[in-house]
Amino acid sequence: MKTLVLCLGNDILTDDAAGLLAARELRKRVGDSAEVRESSESGFALLDLMTGFERMLIIDSIRTGAYPPGTILEFHAEDLGEVAAPSPHYAGLPELIALARRLDLLFPTEIAILALEVKDPFTIGEGLTGDVESALEALVERAMGKLRCWLEESTPSPPDTPRATLKSA
Repeated sequence: MKTLVLCLGNDILTDDAAGLLAARELRKRVGDSAEVRESSESGFALLDLMTGFERMLIIDSIRTGAYPPGTILEFHAEDLGEVAAPSPHYAGLPELIALARRLDLLFPTEIAILALEVKDPFTIGEGLTGDVESALEALVERAMGKLRCWLEESTPSPPDTPRATLKSA
């Protein structure tokens, strides 16, 4: 199954860069078992990046205030529920899924989201805050674990044949 790892963020908004930094590390580790893409886009602009894959892992920052910075949260598309976006610029994953279905596009049917709780996604400046920087490796490892799990699910192997695995750092 074709797998996409879509990492979102903005390089110049402190902690919002966490997804992009995770992408750069993941790209070194996943080999050809998944395609790792970075984007600072949002809304319907993401549709082109997401089509053509059966599975997708999204990595992004989140600021809920309910968890300490550095906490990794996992969601699935069905956790998001129905959202009515006020405009195409604010369209989220539920709208993208609905549009892809209406257009009969090849769009991931299995979607997981890893969101890193951040402290400051708003200040213009490079570099992560301390707790977020400390959690970056754990985020990458969690993503690698998800990818390994998906690879094991989709790689049938004959008896006595070793399975392909993702390389570790």
